Amino acid sequence: MIVQTAFALLFLVVPAGIIWLAHHQRWAGKLGVIVLCYGAGLLLGNTGLVPSTVLPLQQAVTDIAIVLGLPLLLFTLDIRQWSRIAGKAMLSMVLATTSVVALASGLFFVFRGHGVDSASHFAAMSVGVYTGGTPNLAAIKAGLEIPHSEYIVFHSLDTLVGASYLLFMLSLGVPLFRSLLNPPVAVLEPGAGDEHHFNDDDFTELLDRHKRPEIAKAIGLSALVVALSLGLSEWLARVFAVDNSSATVIVALTSFGILLSLIPGVRQMYLSYKLGMYLIYVFCFVVASMASLENLVRVDVAVAVFLFGTILGSLLLHALLCRLAGIDSDTFMVTSVAAVCSPPFVPMMARALGNPGAMLSGMTTGIIGYALGNYLGISLALFLQEF
Repeated sequence: MIVQTAFALLFLVVPAGIIWLAHHQRWAGKLGVIVLCYGAGLLLGNTGLVPSTVLPLQQAVTDIAIVLGLPLLLFTLDIRQWSRIAGKAMLSMVLATTSVVALASGLFFVFRGHGVDSASHFAAMSVGVYTGGTPNLAAIKAGLEIPHSEYIVFHSLDTLVGASYLLFMLSLGVPLFRSLLNPPVAVLEPGAGDEHHFNDDDFTELLDRHKRPEIAKAIGLSALVVALSLGLSEWLARVFAVDNSSATVIVALTSFGILLSLIPGVRQMYLSYKLGMYLIYVFCFVVASMASLENLVRVDVAVAVFLFGTILGSLLLHALLCRLAGIDSDTFMVTSVAAVCSPPFVPMMARALGNPGAMLSGMTTGIIGYALGNYLGISLALFLQEF
């Protein structure tokens, strides 16, 4: 019992320490919290210090972190913004999503034809991570019960491929796509504070005792969503004999989270987003601690090819579709980064473009990606598994 308690505290404290480190040390901030959480988790899991008796605790922590964290991320979604975003930005996000789904589906059939049994998992995770980032990837892992080793290999390679993509977009991509696509449209400055809770990496507010009522309310609502989702899943399993209960739970969590975001009081709980991201960091750290580095070294080349093909192919297809649709270069780039890298990276892209007014559109379409990715990734995998 003492060992279990000690590791439970460790799983919660280490991600918090990494957040502090990334906020106070430039090198850590550049690496990113997610990368550091995965690295720390791999280090812990491969030192031999984690006994096998802790495995059930690790599984429980990862499950709890993702089911509580997902609604917390969605509570601050302002659906009213969907109609306010420029039509071109919405269209660009649709085209980005369509491109990823098309490439992932095409690569599934190619790889399945060569005997890669987990091709449907690759397709689902590709759609998830390239329409909203790590929260989607983690949710799809839980929804499809993807093995930890397979998930870690995929996300480890995605970190490398995604970093290369972002570096390209921030440097060579700006002049390249501005020369290929329509010139950027002048955008007004975003409203003060509209993007604050998405791009601010300071989590100290979670420790403010004056914020405890808001935090307690957010956790309580998230727990209610989890209870409703589990109840719905159980009911569907009994009445309609639905087999994949995990997928049902994740889709229900997403749906209930969006519905609650329609309530102004819920939508204004800005700390909900940060609390949700903290739980995602906990998930990253713990799930990495369950992976064997020996297995990661023996990476299947198929995973790398699938990832590279998906991100490169979807980027080119997205650019082509935006060219045909008359979407301007800046809108294309911020929505692409929002889809591939998630909202926190949008301000970085907006600064590289010299267009800070593009931040709100990019971050809002990225949050929409959080919602779309869960549906699309899980649905696509279940559909492709029929072949």
